[in-house]
Amino acid sequence: MKRVFVTVGSTSFDELITRVSAEESLHVSVGVERLRRALPRFACRSPPPTLLLALPGFPDRSVPKEIPAALLQIFRSLGYSQLTLQIGRGAVVPEPFSADSFTLDVYRYKDSLREDLERADLVISHAGAGSCLETLEKGKPLVVVINEKLMNNHQLELAKQLHKEGHLFYCTCSTLPGLLQSMDLSTLKCYPPGQPEKFSAFLDKVVGLQK
Repeated sequence: MKRVFVTVGSTSFDELITRVSAEESLHVSVGVERLRRALPRFACRSPPPTLLLALPGFPDRSVPKEIPAALLQIFRSLGYSQLTLQIGRGAVVPEPFSADSFTLDVYRYKDSLREDLERADLVISHAGAGSCLETLEKGKPLVVVINEKLMNNHQLELAKQLHKEGHLFYCTCSTLPGLLQSMDLSTLKCYPPGQPEKFSAFLDKVVGLQK
């Protein structure tokens, strides 16, 4: 079982959680698969029937199945079958579920993220320095998602530099689907563990405290 772990640390990043969970798309996709199994006469001979399901948040209370399922389909096409979300103090709280070959787990905080990081095959994180360092020291492939709504922060500079050194990939919420499909995790370089003082010096340089 390949696992994706998404973490926002102690803060909130509702746009990221909404993007990666797409709760309505998960249930729509599951419903379509079950419909296809129940109606085998449609398989391989003609396009599957158009399916509209009532969903909250849409004015007409329904949405075509093709619209929201992009990230789920990407995760599954890459072989991932479990998505775990650490949502911090966010207002968006997707409903956990387990259906067919895909599982979604959700929680706000744990005393330690060590177990989830160690089990993950891919980590998608906000650009917090602590989350980046902990993930990199575990030797896990890391995608950092920049929060464009935060002003006067150095997240982008941090992500750019670590990407330049070959340790991670970075993107925004809108470019995450494209990155997931195009990135080559085998090109990432391991971050030397056990050197927090070097990481601190690097952060000082990024934020302009050291020349």
